[in-house]
Amino acid sequence: MIYDNILDTIGNTPLVRLNRFSAEVPPTILGKVERFNPAGSVKERVSWAIIEDMEQRGEIKPGGIVVEATSGNMGVGVAMVCAARGYGCIIVMPSKMSMERERIIRAFGGKVVRTRSDVPWDHPESFLNTARRITKETPGAVMLNQFYNQVNPQIHYRTTAQEIWNATEGKIDAFVAGMGTGGTITGVGKFLKEKNPNIQIIGADPVGSSLKHLFDTGEMREGEFYHVEGIGEDFMPETLSFTHVDKMYYIEDNDSFRMARRLARSEGILAGGSSGTILCAAMAHAKTMRKDQTLVTMICDNGERYLSKFYNEDWCRQHGFDTD
Repeated sequence: MIYDNILDTIGNTPLVRLNRFSAEVPPTILGKVERFNPAGSVKERVSWAIIEDMEQRGEIKPGGIVVEATSGNMGVGVAMVCAARGYGCIIVMPSKMSMERERIIRAFGGKVVRTRSDVPWDHPESFLNTARRITKETPGAVMLNQFYNQVNPQIHYRTTAQEIWNATEGKIDAFVAGMGTGGTITGVGKFLKEKNPNIQIIGADPVGSSLKHLFDTGEMREGEFYHVEGIGEDFMPETLSFTHVDKMYYIEDNDSFRMARRLARSEGILAGGSSGTILCAAMAHAKTMRKDQTLVTMICDNGERYLSKFYNEDWCRQHGFDTD
């Protein structure tokens, strides 16, 4: 098959049966393996959808500059889309994010600005406010605003959810995803609940994030530092809705990293730490399910961008994490 451009290859990622990985729990577990997107993560869907929407609205001009605040994967997706569409891009991300991500963004021609990881979202030096400031100061620049732009959950409603529904022929009993912007769980959850209100929508949140506490109590608390990347927040994004979420699980960093390594060694799927977080929640919830049921879990990105971190035994020892 010949495609007109690389952006036409976004989406239609495979659902893969996790056989050895999930042998100890009753239901069938299927992983939505988003590393098959052209830049290696689920965020290409959102990057192209928002930029295409802005093009159609006339909000971005030929040769313009795209600015985005991101925990990493969105930055890679934006840089790829901008390269394909002829835009410049400036990606703003916290210092804790992996160097591999920054190198990929620069390989696509993007610029990277690092910010402090130890400040809340509303601090002047946060990645969000730094990106806003750069956008105002840069002629011809626009900001995608993935945490506020409703195109984010809409693209998951239109594509990710539809792909899952079609691939399973509607035979799905639970769906598990993480929450950063919340676009995936909001869009997919809405679609699946419309098809079958009995489908359980399950969220995974790293310990240190504020989202599960907000879900459980209705109150936002101050976030704490955690190492896993690309998941959790210390504020409520406008692209996240708890309306269709049935349950959330808190997951420790160490468990997330161990689960991601287990996936690589049992199924040959190299994924990131956020996928490990989601898989921990998936396995915990699977223990409550029956053998004749099916759980679909997101596997968000390519683990090659974390080889210097939790796949590296020296890094794990340095930060007090297990190495198995």
